[in-house]
Amino acid sequence: MSVRIAERMNRMEPSGIRKVNEKALAMERAGEKVIHFEIGRPDFDTPDYIKQAACKALAEGRVHYTSNFGLMELRCAISDKLRRENNIIYQPTEILVTVGLSEAVFAVLATLLNAGDEILVPDPVWINYINVPNFLGAKAVSYHLIEENGFQIDLEEIRAKLTDKTRAIVIVTPNNPTGGVLTENMLRELAGIAIEHNLMVISDEVYERLIYDGEKHISIASLPGMKERTFTMNGMSKAYAMDGWRLGYVAAPEEYITVMNKFHQHNTTCAPNFVQMAAITALRDEADEVQRMVREYQDRRDYAAKSINEISGLSCRSPKGSFYIFINCKKLGIKSAVLADYLLEKAKIALVPGDVFGPGGEGYLRMSFANSYENIVEGCKRLKEAIDAL
Repeated sequence: MSVRIAERMNRMEPSGIRKVNEKALAMERAGEKVIHFEIGRPDFDTPDYIKQAACKALAEGRVHYTSNFGLMELRCAISDKLRRENNIIYQPTEILVTVGLSEAVFAVLATLLNAGDEILVPDPVWINYINVPNFLGAKAVSYHLIEENGFQIDLEEIRAKLTDKTRAIVIVTPNNPTGGVLTENMLRELAGIAIEHNLMVISDEVYERLIYDGEKHISIASLPGMKERTFTMNGMSKAYAMDGWRLGYVAAPEEYITVMNKFHQHNTTCAPNFVQMAAITALRDEADEVQRMVREYQDRRDYAAKSINEISGLSCRSPKGSFYIFINCKKLGIKSAVLADYLLEKAKIALVPGDVFGPGGEGYLRMSFANSYENIVEGCKRLKEAIDAL
């Protein structure tokens, strides 16, 4: 029989990151030694106290459904965290526990956007923020994050792109893929625009704990007049090295949470019970595990950024947050996808071409320094040799 696929699926692009990863894995299966700088996941193991909590929960029979909204104890722990660390007062009933941040993105956008609506999205950005609006029949309108501007937002560009169809603005801080961190002044001015034009803000803060050089993460929902118009999204993946556990959350006014839960009910039902129990422990019993990981990330970042800036034809800013370096390769005059493929074939290092994150990423490569210090040293050596050979 003929294969018939819904037209909407043509509006969703496959992950360019996973395309690189699949090729790298195939090379490894063929016996090649590839250094992975493409996947945005911590290379650390999940802290032992969190794993022990999951094992304890399993032993106690925590294997059944929870409330679709998530365990009340977890929602209370998230509420406490947001008050303590982000200066936002969200009640537990204003929190929805999701299966990773990816599901949270889909739930928020499906709740917020009608076909034909517009949403302002950074360029470059994690591609989900373009794919999901397209899938829903809405329009993702890009605003540019420019290296020369420190990857901050051009507020005049935001104003110029607002129309009567604009429903919301997406911000990702710290940013994937640039590593930029939005300043407090920038967020205050952006908040003013959102209030003036009655816009919602979707704030992706999953990298908030991975921050360097004395920078400070500010949650836009903590600013005056913004809690009622912000979806604050976060999860356990990056800070706690729990990416495979798939645990995220959204905090927003209860009216939105109630509607999002309808999507969540029919999409995944609930996050796994024992994973939720482990997340409670992570949020309440953390000692210095995250700080130790961040110190190691900073050492890796410092070495990688210095090494890249010493390679003729390449340059980079030292990122203020996340675990990504956005490598500027424009001087080489080679398309980023071609260069990434060359580096994978020639040097056996897997990097993501910048155009995967939108047109503004062309001329860049994303490097994840969530890898061992030894692999970063070897990877930078291979990178220099391969670039010098061009």
